[in-house]
Amino acid sequence: MIILLIIVIVIFLSSIRQINQYERGIKFTLGKFSKIMNPGWNIVLPIFQSYRKVDIRTKAVDVPEQDTITKDNVSVRINAVIYYKVFDASKAVLEVENFYFAVGQLAQTTMRNAVGAVSLDELLSERDKISTEICKIIDKATDPWGIKVEDVELKDISLPEEMKRVIAIAAEAEREKAAVITKAQGEVEASENLAKAASLMSQTPGAMHLRTLSTLSDISADKGNTIIFALPVEILESFKGKSLDSEKVEEIINKITKKK
Repeated sequence: MIILLIIVIVIFLSSIRQINQYERGIKFTLGKFSKIMNPGWNIVLPIFQSYRKVDIRTKAVDVPEQDTITKDNVSVRINAVIYYKVFDASKAVLEVENFYFAVGQLAQTTMRNAVGAVSLDELLSERDKISTEICKIIDKATDPWGIKVEDVELKDISLPEEMKRVIAIAAEAEREKAAVITKAQGEVEASENLAKAASLMSQTPGAMHLRTLSTLSDISADKGNTIIFALPVEILESFKGKSLDSEKVEEIINKITKKK
């Protein structure tokens, strides 16, 4: 009896299996799936029963760098990272042989197909949109395996050196185009403001003369300058209908051109 009791105790102790909080156990009885074992101590009878642990925590899988061609026939190298977790441990074991490997291969294929369906400009400018689309495709394909894909992120997009130079030249041309347009717009605005100023000064007697004197005052600070300026039309018009001798005209001109 003592020997039998010892044998029973040994079998019982050897039948205890611990499942951690972040795991689930898949129990098989005589080769058939019987139940999912929850965290804690569980009984698995030797010979008749077996079990397999499944980690249900979120996994981050690095998708290896892939060579692919975009819709506009540009060769690129791209890699990504995929985040997923097991929501049904029984399906993850029963429906697919190795879900770790299967998810990685599916992610590689889906990423190549998604990149091949867009142009290079779309790939560079709409990376988040493409990542979301890849995530939806993989999540739908892995649902029968009891796997939930939480997120997919494109990490790096590598371009050939020739394409990098072409993109740099195109970007420089765009910047030059923007600069020319901005300069032209500035010229238009400046001409409009000058036209308004000319109109206002022509309507105000003596405004042009005051402006001329102000300009002469600004540039006469340097005594070494030789100043040549156009005589305002207003001054010439003021002489209309008047008879001035040459000495008087010379005196007026000398007063105007006198340096301060």
